[in-house]
Amino acid sequence: MALPPIAILGAGPSGLTLARLLCLSSIPYTIFEREETAHARDYQGGTLDLHHATGQAALKEAGLFDRFKDLSRWDATTMIANKEGRVLVSLAPEGDEDARPEIDRKELRRLLLDSIPAESVRWASRVKEVTKELDRTMSVHLENGKVEAGFRLVVGADGACSKARSLVTSATLKYSGMHYLTSSIPTTSPHYRNVKALIGNGNYLALGSGKGIVAQRMGDGSYTANACLHLPEHWKTETNYMANPSKLRTWLLHDCFADWAKVNTDLIKHSEAGFRTWILYGLSEEDVHWEHVPGVTLVGDAAHVTPPSGEGVNAAMYDSLSLARLIIQHGIDNLDLAVTEYEKALFPRAVEHIKAGKMDELLFGDDAPYVWLRTVGIDVDGQEKRSGGEKVKMSEIELLGS
Repeated sequence: MALPPIAILGAGPSGLTLARLLCLSSIPYTIFEREETAHARDYQGGTLDLHHATGQAALKEAGLFDRFKDLSRWDATTMIANKEGRVLVSLAPEGDEDARPEIDRKELRRLLLDSIPAESVRWASRVKEVTKELDRTMSVHLENGKVEAGFRLVVGADGACSKARSLVTSATLKYSGMHYLTSSIPTTSPHYRNVKALIGNGNYLALGSGKGIVAQRMGDGSYTANACLHLPEHWKTETNYMANPSKLRTWLLHDCFADWAKVNTDLIKHSEAGFRTWILYGLSEEDVHWEHVPGVTLVGDAAHVTPPSGEGVNAAMYDSLSLARLIIQHGIDNLDLAVTEYEKALFPRAVEHIKAGKMDELLFGDDAPYVWLRTVGIDVDGQEKRSGGEKVKMSEIELLGS
């Protein structure tokens, strides 16, 4: 059989969105995914909020929106609190266009995977590098020594450490200074009722002194509990805390959050699982402009990774929607034209995405969350545009999220 003209690196939301949209137009492709199976990392990842004009728009065009509505939570409210446990503002959806329904990352992935042929995904295919050949086709080299050659386009949808990025830019990832340490509170916890009463179906962000405790409700009713800290980049390997959850939990409570209110620290204290680390990296605004290279392009975090701003998965899915539309419009015999037009529109959009990611500096600054609240016009003492504690439409501001 002839090799499909398009290779997609990564079976995450951006890669799978592109695959689904190409599939609907009978454009062949192959996805290379490093994970062993579709469920290899079901235990990882929190929830994602999909926005009307980006993530939701991609699912509508993919014919998956009705199923998404059944899987997602449309009544999620996000509360911003201080280290003393006072809720300063509650961010609530108002109307369909304002709604940012939450869906577990694994459920979104399963929704997209189930919409494409199973044989289109090559599992356990860890990409080592991508090369351009003398005949101008592209080759995908796998770490197991195999080489798949003859692609006319390789799309890097493989996240922050994309194996395709070096073909278009020399930009390297920059450490943001932040680690997220994630555990969970199951529905069987004796403290579950208290957590549910605090957070409900949404998210809770307690911020202050350059730190944060963030919790999210999952689809099965459990809650993730995240400690967000400024730590050395290689903290994980330079300490032995990750191998000893009890020791890590004690360190967090006694050394990192000792002066925080009990309502906040109980989210860490009563978490039961071990911890996972999420080390936050980003690219700069200058890194998202490159000279067009025929045969390769980037979508999602591969193109414009940034610390969380609530836009990550939405920007990634919209990238794939934009690229798919142009490939379908111009046809597989004009892939270079499609990619050129896609990148022309991508660059300014990616710059804005990276600018939004700089909100992380406000959320985890010394004066957080007050400096961020003032930036968006909310004053907890009632002196500015809004008073603290009231509900604010989500569409009016951007906040930490996915």
